[in-house]
Parts: sequence; C-alpha cells; structure tokens
Amino acid sequence: MLIHPWDAPRDDTEWQRWLADHDFGQLAVNGLPGEPPHVQPLHFAYDPEHAVVVTHLARPNPLWPALEADPEVVLSVVDDYVYVPGPWQAAPDVPPEHGTPTSFYAAVQLRCRAQVVDDPAEKAALLNRQVDHFQPRGGSARAAAGEAPYGRMLAGIRGLRLEVRDVRAKFKYADHRTDEVRERIAAGLAARGGPGDAKARDHLLRRQRA
Repeated sequence: MLIHPWDAPRDDTEWQRWLADHDFGQLAVNGLPGEPPHVQPLHFAYDPEHAVVVTHLARPNPLWPALEADPEVVLSVVDDYVYVPGPWQAAPDVPPEHGTPTSFYAAVQLRCRAQVVDDPAEKAALLNRQVDHFQPRGGSARAAAGEAPYGRMLAGIRGLRLEVRDVRAKFKYADHRTDEVRERIAAGLAARGGPGDAKARDHLLRRQRA
C-alpha cells in the first residue's frame, strides 16, 4: 500500500481509534507453493494494549494448511471510502473538467504472526472475548468447554490469535490540496449525501483542522 506523507496518520492514536470502530476485515494468508493467497473475510477483536487480534474460523476452512505452513499474515481493513469526481478536485486556476477523479478511503493493515488455538478451554475464552467486544450488553450465554449451549460446537471451529508485528495505516482525504479545494470537496460530499459521504467528509474536515 502506497502511503504518501500527507496521507499518513498523525499518530498511532488516529488509526487505533479508527480500528476500534472497524472490526471487520480480510485476513490474507500466503498460499501453498503454486497456489494463490487465501483471503478470508471475518469479524475480529483487537486489543491495542497487548497488540493482539483474536478471531475464529470454521474447522473445514481451506486456509488452515497454508496458515500452518506460513503463519505470517496480513489483516486488512478498508472503509469510509467514496469516489470523488474530477471537477471537485480541480485547482482554482484550471477548468473544472481538468480536475483529477480519485478515491478517498481509510485503511489499516496489520502484519501479524498467527497462532492457531485448538484447546477447548482456550477457544471458549477466545470466543467470549469476541462476544464481549460485539455484545457489551450481554444477551448470550458464555461459552465453556463441555457445557451447554456452545460446548459441543467448539469442535467445529479453530481459534486464531494474531500477534501484531507491524502496522501500516492510511487516511486518504485530500490533505495535500488547498483549503479552497478541500472546502469544495466537503461541500460536494455534503450535497451528494451518498453512502460513505458523511464519514469521508468528517475525516476530511477533521484532518484539515489538525
């Protein structure tokens, strides 16, 4: 992922706060020799204090042999993306039709070393951590090895603990443009009101203020 200096996060807090609200991504696993990479969509829970991600997948998932052969993986999360028409980006001294269309988006890539979790008690604890993240108000029974209602289901999954080794983050929201152009883009996003436009506009204005 190319990260220009103007698209880099201001500090670690920026991408950590964003990732706390974006907990669905794609896990990329190197394929076995002669095979393409595996790319698995999944929910996950990230613990910034310990730099660990926890998740789980079904035992029949075809990526397990590749993951065990090479545990170095990338968890990629992309969201808050929009298409920006060329005229919105045109410099003040050129015709609108000469503006360059582009995309805005936020992205975080976590390079991790994966550890497979097969012990039933450890899998239950991992699942409970995920549920606590997604259902902080409760409402579901706790998972426990050998106990209803989920104990018998634990054999059908494998847990994953991902130790984060490196982070690459990008917030592509016209930071290198002039204030006049950014204000024009913000007005265009507000007027269009399409999917993702409000969040993209918030990022643009937030980074402009910073």
